[in-house]
Amino acid sequence: MVSHPPATTPSPDTAPDGDFRPVARAPWTVSEVNQRARKLIEAHFELIWVTGELSNVTRAASGHWYFSLKDDAAQVRCVMFRHRAAGVGFVPENGLQVEVRALPSMYEARGEFQLGVETMRRAGLGALFERYERLKAALRAEGLFDADRKRPLPAFPRRIGIVTSLAAAALQDVLTTLKRRAPMIGLVIYPSAVQGAGAAAELAAALDRARERCEVDVLLLCRGGGSIEDLWSFNEEIVARALARVMAETGIVVVSGVGHESDVTIADFVADHRAPTPTGAAELVSPDRAELALGAAAARQALTRALRRRLEQHMQAIDSARQRLLSPAERLAREALKMQWMAGRLQHAARSQLADARNRWSAAREHLAGAAPPVSTLRAQSQGRLQQLQQAMRHALSRAQQRHVAARAALGHLDPRLVLSRGYAIVEHCGDIVRDTASLETGDEVEVRVAVGAFAAKVTRRDGPPSA
Repeated sequence: MVSHPPATTPSPDTAPDGDFRPVARAPWTVSEVNQRARKLIEAHFELIWVTGELSNVTRAASGHWYFSLKDDAAQVRCVMFRHRAAGVGFVPENGLQVEVRALPSMYEARGEFQLGVETMRRAGLGALFERYERLKAALRAEGLFDADRKRPLPAFPRRIGIVTSLAAAALQDVLTTLKRRAPMIGLVIYPSAVQGAGAAAELAAALDRARERCEVDVLLLCRGGGSIEDLWSFNEEIVARALARVMAETGIVVVSGVGHESDVTIADFVADHRAPTPTGAAELVSPDRAELALGAAAARQALTRALRRRLEQHMQAIDSARQRLLSPAERLAREALKMQWMAGRLQHAARSQLADARNRWSAAREHLAGAAPPVSTLRAQSQGRLQQLQQAMRHALSRAQQRHVAARAALGHLDPRLVLSRGYAIVEHCGDIVRDTASLETGDEVEVRVAVGAFAAKVTRRDGPPSA
């Protein structure tokens, strides 16, 4: 039996053989065509590097960049959105040769083919970056970047060496910083070109001179900021090797202060320490004179206090030794004088305390004499208040007796025994007062209470309520 592949159903937009050819369907809209074209383009391309010349460069108010990239035979429209354009380290201008990393696409609203640019750099930098990464990987593999090769900075360097150009602004910044912070430290300058053809060889030669003369404690490798091409001498292998020789063959600590914070060179990886700027390198290796002065003053005060304490301890020891060296007669005489002096102080204190007690007693007696009222006046006041109290008590008792009589009279009107004395009786059945004959049955035993005493009775006849 021969097997056949499963049948497939062609899509509405493709011919039965899978080829993209028009088939019978409703006409496409322009938007659908452009959308399909954009998807096909983006599906068959990935991010690519494209080189060419800038033209028609426009920066919109939104911050987006619009431009064309062209060569001798063709051109293509490009767009670089604001968040991508912020990372470009230069201003694009017409006629500039650049390399862009972009995604081919289509602007559907106009049906224009374009490149969506993510990264832009000057033409030729790609090769430089490749050289940079290859050398970086090779030197790392050799161990030139290892942390165990790095040495700490000396706290108080006696002499600092500087490798840079005599005409560089970075040199003036370093000298100004060192003069402000540590003018007592000696300086040695090893001049060298820091940019252009032959600069790497001059830098290596200056580093070798510093290594051979070995006259400094710290060596600064300095240069101000610039483009990657301006700083390329510090990415050359010859400079990295020279730095490694200084670190391996001498006790000189090497500090790299090249460019700005964002600039990272091969020299930064090889050196013992990296500073963000030349000025930062000068601050890193030099102690602050003001801080040293404060530290010295604090140390001087601490030493003075320690010496004073030690001197007092020795003086006390000498006094104690001198006392132990006295003869018994001298010691007895001193003790006798001391006892006399203490007896005099005791007598004086006793007299003073006795005099104070007498003064306080006299003052208290005078105060009591002036504060006590006459006895006759107090007696008269007491008799008057007693009479007032007795009269008030009599009035209160009379009012209470009157209220008692009135209350008894009022309660008498409510006393059920007075009602019983007029011939009435109270009938109770099973502890409850009988108010309706309907609650009684013939033969029920009841208790009848009269004015004086009570008796039991039995119901023999029960009448209903009187008729109206």
